Amino acid sequence: MRIIRSPKQMSVISQKLKANGYRIGLVPTMGALHQGHLSLIRKAVKENDKVMVSIFVNPIQFGPQEDFHRYPRDLKKDALLCRKEKVDFIFYPNANQMYPQGVKTYINVRELGDVLCGASRPGHFQGVATVVAKLFNIVAPDIAYFGQKDAQQAIIIQRMVKDLNMPVKIRVMPIVREDDGLAMSSRNQYLNQSERKEAVVLYKALNKAKALVKQGIRDSQSIIKEIKSAIIKKKPTRIDYISITDPDNLKPVARIKDKALLALAVWFGRTRLIDNTILKV
Repeated sequence: MRIIRSPKQMSVISQKLKANGYRIGLVPTMGALHQGHLSLIRKAVKENDKVMVSIFVNPIQFGPQEDFHRYPRDLKKDALLCRKEKVDFIFYPNANQMYPQGVKTYINVRELGDVLCGASRPGHFQGVATVVAKLFNIVAPDIAYFGQKDAQQAIIIQRMVKDLNMPVKIRVMPIVREDDGLAMSSRNQYLNQSERKEAVVLYKALNKAKALVKQGIRDSQSIIKEIKSAIIKKKPTRIDYISITDPDNLKPVARIKDKALLALAVWFGRTRLIDNTILKV
């Protein structure tokens, strides 16, 4: 396994591999790898000849008051995990290498990036779409792998690829959870012992919503009211949003007819966690 820091060198390596007929899989990450990331890597290793994992904490997707500087970084640990999973290359640039002249060009997936997490994190998905497009240009993967936990991100990337005719397939893999149901996230390590215990309410709330749909309840507001009451009982929590939307365009759904995306974001102390599930009739 090789660690490549230069975008130009990474691009040259990818071009040579593709010229020799290798299929390339890319797993874009910000590091602090956990089992959720590893599930993507394992799928990529299974489906491709060469696998590249990008590790880059992207400054342009963080707001001024967000956790860019304290976001967990541990290349040594991440490299050991990647080597164990038979990753071929880690692409590990810094901000000056990715944005040597600053940033003048952004990609904005309109409407999809303005709701849910985008409403409370202005510019976040513009930063995400821009860096993912850069990674696709540098690595030129045949397939790129994303997790369903970041459902809105996956939907936005799929739309960007479609709208811009990017020659890459997007695989969205299932959420990987802890034994008690909490969705795996690099930010889980911010939680103190009490917050970690209370955070399981998110998984319980999603299951409650599924049960309500199974019981025949279709009204979105009724479902949201039920799970909101369960979450606010836990301390210290602050709900950012709970929303039931169309899984394709992220527009609110008043009544569930076939399937819908239930997505939520909740603060536990200073840590904001997201989770989601598909509600099916």
